[in-house]
Amino acid sequence: MVEERTHKSLWTVSAPARRYPFLQGDLEVDVVVIGGGIAGLTTAYLLKQEGKKVAVVEMHRLLTGQTGQTTAHLTELLDTPYATLASDFGEKGARMAAASTRAAIEQIAGLVDRLRISCGFQRLPGYRYAETEREARELEREATAARQAGLMCALTEEAPLPYPVKLALRVEDQAQFHPREYLLALAEGIQGDGSYVFEETQVTELYEGVPCRVHTPRGVLTCRDVVEATTTPLNRVFLHTKLYAYRTYSVAGRLEGPLEAGLYYDSQDPYHYIRTQRVEGVDYLIVGGEDHKVGSEEDTDRHYEALEEYTRRRFPVTRIEYRWSGQVIEPADGLAYIGRNSNSRHVWVATGFSGTGMTFGTLSGMILTDLIMGRQNPYAALYDATRVKPKAGAKDFIQENAEVAFRFVADRLAKPEAHDLSEVPPGEGRIMEVDGKKVAVFREESGAVHAVSPVCTHVGCYVHWNKGERSWDCPCHGSRFSPTGEVLNGPAVKPLPSKKIR
Repeated sequence: MVEERTHKSLWTVSAPARRYPFLQGDLEVDVVVIGGGIAGLTTAYLLKQEGKKVAVVEMHRLLTGQTGQTTAHLTELLDTPYATLASDFGEKGARMAAASTRAAIEQIAGLVDRLRISCGFQRLPGYRYAETEREARELEREATAARQAGLMCALTEEAPLPYPVKLALRVEDQAQFHPREYLLALAEGIQGDGSYVFEETQVTELYEGVPCRVHTPRGVLTCRDVVEATTTPLNRVFLHTKLYAYRTYSVAGRLEGPLEAGLYYDSQDPYHYIRTQRVEGVDYLIVGGEDHKVGSEEDTDRHYEALEEYTRRRFPVTRIEYRWSGQVIEPADGLAYIGRNSNSRHVWVATGFSGTGMTFGTLSGMILTDLIMGRQNPYAALYDATRVKPKAGAKDFIQENAEVAFRFVADRLAKPEAHDLSEVPPGEGRIMEVDGKKVAVFREESGAVHAVSPVCTHVGCYVHWNKGERSWDCPCHGSRFSPTGEVLNGPAVKPLPSKKIR
């Protein structure tokens, strides 16, 4: 297997993890949780506290997926404006969304305190700010909706930033933390006493029944309930029509001047999100943004370059030390999908967290624990994973799924990017035509060539080369593969088949 060229996140470098074993043989537990990120680990930890025997199954290493690529904002300021939520879910729905995210922040605060987790948890204000008159008018409307939803917020003409703003919405009592330090502590609390954490164990099939069976290449897990806490659930084609995969980018560098601690969000499209973090006695500035649909661009390095330029131009940072990217899953109607999967009794899902994965991931654990334990949860109906709201997000739903249909056909008809191996530069990939059939070809720096099928193993769309991350990315539902075809991101579970070329 070719080593994937990745960019290290600040979290991964500053908090190395212990190794957990991989599954060896068959095993029976009460609940299997698929996915070792914040949603999976929170759910598993809370269920174990309820007396359940749980098994967390992670395809790669723990916390190396999207939770390891976050910027880790804990906020009630959601990607979907409260004005939109009030229109689509009613004023009660908007208030419930605010209350639920507040409950998630307090859940984290409570666990940090109770378990004495050293993770830099800090309460601080959040600012969404405007730099143009048009942005300011929209922010005034949002401020009214946010206050009606219950946020402790107020408009101000000042924000503690090193550049002027037209207007800012200051929201009190938001928070930040080191997500990896926090979640590694939860993982330690899961392992043992009949509960397990398994790494490098990929789930290949899931069969619902009494009991449910979760298949992996290393054994079968039998259980009563299954929680799919992955970026996108396995083989849930209908649910995938309500989920849209985007890449997002982050950079971090040492602060060389003062900046008041806070969570900051501009009003550009796509917007930037900014905060500080003290790690090992050093203050870092973290800036994220530059989101785009998965598989829509080859030269993704330019997004890092744009973020770096933005950071140096606006903040006292001269050297970028970390850069990383992650997968953001946008829901069709603006809120996460958390609960029982369609046509299921014992399979539960948590997905569609948009840009607030730390908050929604924690909320997922709270809701799913209550539901699996047979208790009512005040927020479950709002986030019901089976919901269909024809008016909310209808335009995006039609556009996104029309694009999937277009890509399925257009990429098959598109001209190949290369006709000869000499046209594939070292360290890059191209779609070639060999004997009348298209092949995805990657050339190592050493000159060695790897060829795989370009057809995504999820629903059959063609993959596109991602130069910045050195991966084959599917624009339809966000599956990603290594240069040699191994699965990096679902919903695909099978690798791209190898091909022989002359």
